[in-house]
Amino acid sequence: MISPTNAPALRFQGVDKSFRAGDREVAALRRIDFELPGGGITALVGPDGAGKTTLLRLAAGLLLPEAGSVESFGNDTATTGPLLHATTGYMPQRFGLYEDLSLRENLTLYADLHGIAQADRPERFAELLAMTGLGKFESRLAGRLSGGMKQKLGLACTLLNRPRLLLLDEPSVGVDPLSRRELWHIIDALVSDHGTTVLLSTAYMDEAERCQHVIVLDHGGILRQGAPAALHELVRGCGYRLTSAVLSSRQLRQRIVGQHGVIDAVVQGDAVRAVMAPGAAPDWAGWFTASDCVTARSVPARLEDAFIWLLTERDGGHGVVENVCPLAVIGPTAAPVIEVEAVDRWFGDFQAVKKLSFQVGRGEIFGLLGANGAGKTTTFRMLCGLLPASNGSLKVAGVDLRRAAAQARGRLGYMSQKFSLYGQLSVRQNLDFFSHAYGLRGGARRERIAWALGEFGLTEFADTDSRDLALGYKQRLALACALMHEPEILFLDEPTSGIDPLARREFWARINQLAAGGVTVLVTTHFMEEAEYCDRLLIMREGDILAAGTPAQIVRAGGSEAASNMEEAFIRLVEAAGGGGAA
Repeated sequence: MISPTNAPALRFQGVDKSFRAGDREVAALRRIDFELPGGGITALVGPDGAGKTTLLRLAAGLLLPEAGSVESFGNDTATTGPLLHATTGYMPQRFGLYEDLSLRENLTLYADLHGIAQADRPERFAELLAMTGLGKFESRLAGRLSGGMKQKLGLACTLLNRPRLLLLDEPSVGVDPLSRRELWHIIDALVSDHGTTVLLSTAYMDEAERCQHVIVLDHGGILRQGAPAALHELVRGCGYRLTSAVLSSRQLRQRIVGQHGVIDAVVQGDAVRAVMAPGAAPDWAGWFTASDCVTARSVPARLEDAFIWLLTERDGGHGVVENVCPLAVIGPTAAPVIEVEAVDRWFGDFQAVKKLSFQVGRGEIFGLLGANGAGKTTTFRMLCGLLPASNGSLKVAGVDLRRAAAQARGRLGYMSQKFSLYGQLSVRQNLDFFSHAYGLRGGARRERIAWALGEFGLTEFADTDSRDLALGYKQRLALACALMHEPEILFLDEPTSGIDPLARREFWARINQLAAGGVTVLVTTHFMEEAEYCDRLLIMREGDILAAGTPAQIVRAGGSEAASNMEEAFIRLVEAAGGGGAA
């Protein structure tokens, strides 16, 4: 079948799709209508469970609609399987690389699956290796590649058949800012040089800002679609940057959250970015006193503001960001709760951590940043007592980890980078298991389980297998399990990777609450806006300290001229030092 010359790259007309969940039928998509012309990049954004992955799988022909039709270049996906396979590339969230095969062997395997002729492979491989910058790693096992390199290899495998339509499901989740920038360079080049049409889902609004078109999904329907500039118009004049010479950014945020007309408030280093509902006027004089020394200035609208407003409007105009409960902010104390002094960690002849030294005070939110392979997770595992240091001193809550690691672990909570709960167990069974593992018994255990179900909004999912939860709810459950024994110190290893802005705000409202109550929080993240929520940061490179300080100090340190944001500062610092972490 031949594609019509002027047909759109993708067209959804009246598409419905539902799934069975036990004895219930869940509508994943309802009456979806849109079309994408050839070329350009379109972003799919929306809360967890909005239907983004289902839409992409329908576009790839892996699912078929129950009502309506899906066409790719004029061909119905229900009847043109082989042709669709030749013109479409689909990279799911967890692309299936074979970690025991080398980079080149993975390319060869996927070339076999795509039916690419042997004579065409040398040129095709060379082109993709040059495009992704992976040429010098051909013989390396895929399992030994960094997160960013794995994503680029997955993209190379997806591009082997030179697709006209490229479908990407959250391609930059879990990769550092440098790798994310490289992925976007590849995507931009595909569009500009080859006329590829790209449809991608993303949890990061700054990525959606780069696209020509944005589709906002929620509860299986399209809330709004259009160019980013058109969506900006929904909230033009609604954003403000607040600073104070007296109040901390966390205290500033607490003052305005829940106030009339405030729909969003996020910490940005030593400031707070507040967003008002369209038509609502801020009451600065009523919310602050002259002695608070608060300055407010207007800031340009951004896509994330529009996203929050659309969801707020859907909910009847109520702000989506609230404190979990009122905060009595005590602020961090100088007395160190975490002490790291001249710590080394060797794996054979490879030194992952080099003479690392830093301290974290009680009630402080401390961020560890770095490119993939910089040593962050190794440092985390040593501080949790899961991995011994080769040299140096590690103390947590006054306990020497080299002498009493088990004693220290009883005072820690740990939320790992990947969902590490038991998928085949229900929500309640996971809470029961972890509370038992942390030594809770009898009434105390029942009380904490009831607290977790209620506090984290998990009651209606208590008997649901955790593997069946949406990502945001998995994250809630993981945090609840880490807090069952009321730890003094909480370790969070990329805790919000891939979750949407709403779930991210809810998560950080809880973290601010814990820190205000005196819990010390150590967090790693690749999302640089999130790094600005921290009191202090440490940027690592190849196991060593590259920069340290408050978010504002890090931004000012990002070159001869102050960087415009944390991501720009991070990239400048790492590039000035000679690149990323260990591959």
